Amino acid sequence: MSRTSHSGGALDALAFLREVSYFGLMPLRSDWSARPCSLARGLDVLGDPWGSLVLREIFLGNGRYEAIKQQLEVADNVLSKRLGWLVESGLLAQRPYHDGTRTRQEYVLTPKGEDALPVLNAIIIWAGKNLDAPHDGPHMKVIHTDCGEATTSADTCTHCGIHLTAANTSWHSFKRSNHPLPLAVAPQENHTSDSPETEIPA
Repeated sequence: MSRTSHSGGALDALAFLREVSYFGLMPLRSDWSARPCSLARGLDVLGDPWGSLVLREIFLGNGRYEAIKQQLEVADNVLSKRLGWLVESGLLAQRPYHDGTRTRQEYVLTPKGEDALPVLNAIIIWAGKNLDAPHDGPHMKVIHTDCGEATTSADTCTHCGIHLTAANTSWHSFKRSNHPLPLAVAPQENHTSDSPETEIPA
């Protein structure tokens, strides 16, 4: 086999793996929930990229299925699995709303989900420090809303020393807005449905 054909076959295989992963044909994850290592157990819940991006959307106030799907450009079955898993894991809850014709479910943070904020902040800050942004664009920033300054710490404002929470933190995604976007917090009362399955639009 020539070098060219071998390289082409490898690229075809990678493209196939990306495709089956995108359409949800591969298993969602390995089960690390019983591992003795806290990092492994944490990654069992937060280590999936699609799941973390769903959490990003919920923190940004996009709790409705179609809004999440539009932002992530993700297949229905992939999104449904991640939403179902995040509800099952206790990070999200479903809350009914009426769209004018029928009652649907939107997704809100639970206190457990809100506690994941420092993890997402840390990934944002780490990527800004260590990875190149595409097309030389600006990196996403974690902003302490009270003082208006960007922070390089995931849980404490490096400008004024205040502890960061969802209530006093904004994310500045330059692709989405010219201004920092405030984050959602967990409602005091969460209403969950009997099933963690995501409602798929007709």
